[in-house]
Amino acid sequence: MNHKFYYKLLCFIFFLNSLNILAKSYDLKTLGADNSGKKSCTALIHKTIDLASKDGGGTLYFPAGNYLTGAITLKSNITIYLEGGATLKFSSNFNDYLPFQKVRYEGVFMKTFAPLFNAQNAENITIKGEGTIDGNGFAWWEEAMRINKELKLNGTLKEPTELQKLWAEQNKELKVEPYYENTLKTQFFRPPFIQFFECNKINIEGIRILNSPFWTINPVGCNDVRVHGVTILNPDKEPHGPNTDGINPSSCSNVRISDCFISVGDDCITIKSGRDFHGREYGKACENITITNCVMLAGHGGVVIGSEMSGGVKNVVITNCVFDGTDAGIRMKASRGRGGVVENIMVSNIVMRNIGRNAFTFDLFYDRSSKVEPVSERTPIFRNIAISNVTGRSINKVGVIYGIEEIPIDELTFTNINMEAKEGFTGNLGTNLTFSNVDIATEKGAAFEFTNCEKLLFNDVKSKKPTADQPIIKLENCKTILVNNCFQKAPASVFVEAVNSDVIQGANFLSLVKTPFIKKDK
Repeated sequence: MNHKFYYKLLCFIFFLNSLNILAKSYDLKTLGADNSGKKSCTALIHKTIDLASKDGGGTLYFPAGNYLTGAITLKSNITIYLEGGATLKFSSNFNDYLPFQKVRYEGVFMKTFAPLFNAQNAENITIKGEGTIDGNGFAWWEEAMRINKELKLNGTLKEPTELQKLWAEQNKELKVEPYYENTLKTQFFRPPFIQFFECNKINIEGIRILNSPFWTINPVGCNDVRVHGVTILNPDKEPHGPNTDGINPSSCSNVRISDCFISVGDDCITIKSGRDFHGREYGKACENITITNCVMLAGHGGVVIGSEMSGGVKNVVITNCVFDGTDAGIRMKASRGRGGVVENIMVSNIVMRNIGRNAFTFDLFYDRSSKVEPVSERTPIFRNIAISNVTGRSINKVGVIYGIEEIPIDELTFTNINMEAKEGFTGNLGTNLTFSNVDIATEKGAAFEFTNCEKLLFNDVKSKKPTADQPIIKLENCKTILVNNCFQKAPASVFVEAVNSDVIQGANFLSLVKTPFIKKDK
């Protein structure tokens, strides 16, 4: 019996090893890493990664202490584990991020500084623990601001640094759309904190991330990505961390983002798929994305899609999140020339408070200087988007729709929405728009105001605090509108004002409205 037991145990151990569950752990402090944060551990970290990789993988374990490093290249089956009390701090010496490598920067592939954590064509990579990873972004932000100030004053770089000259040499064949050429003049592109390129099975869990030089968690072209229980803190005030987005999956598939806390100097979570012809040529949508149980504080947007979405974004679920203090809540943005289709998006169970701009933005006219052009691969498309079960207070404006004449925003649905804001919802160039059980209280203007829209359904819409002498619904040059099942429970001056618009009235209960419907022709 004993022989049989030990034989089975031995087989089980071999089985676990085959699953890499018993992969070897490497204690960096024991291996000689300085844990005072004074001496760089970069060489030791890479030596240990190579050693573990030769054995099929393993865990680099950082016990409590401070560890200084430059850019870290990970390989398949490698785990970085930071114990509580451990801080991995990245160097402020730009030379520690050489040689330049292929990076996707704002949707454009170029040669530039290596991301702080980087990998290419690897699988089963994990960064986790209870410790802290500090990107030490202050030097990067200061240099970027210095260069931008110089360009603003002089229009050109008078004395490029050696690193800027190196960037120009390695990117002399780089082509972009004319509007983006001014960005290339900086010749200085801060690295993302974590950018894995075309990797499979990525797990980032539990850690606290601070002071990213640029975008923070930014997988590109990856599959099976999980970000869970991560805290991201990048300063939104002086010293300000510009463009320090929180989590930006780009052209990735099967991404799960859950239970994260994010407060940053730009968008909290942004879904992207490349810029202009760069994104269309790469041709990989960002798809099958779930975002749940997250809290977003400071940031330009809570969850944003675009504006680099030229490869398309589809099949996205955003649920059970709180936005408190972001400039925008849900924001989707694109421009003529970008191309790409954003579709099959579902947003539900969201609480918003202290939103500085718009709770909802759907903007195909992000570049206000763009002109009407024939429909082509350059034409962006938004369609089939459903928003439900959202409540908000202390909102600047409930929402905006900015479509384009070529292809208006289509199939946008709002259900069970309760918002109190200074201004209501305005829209231009949208089709198949539905508002059902929506209550918008405003301080000025109409709760709903639409121009040049077609096929609108207002079902059970109302305003608990309508603006005096203003209609609740204001329409101009709109076609095929049904207003049905509306019960205005608070006294109001006008329920619908329709100018050059076709309105069908259903079964409404508007006894508290002085003038239920006003029709005007110009």
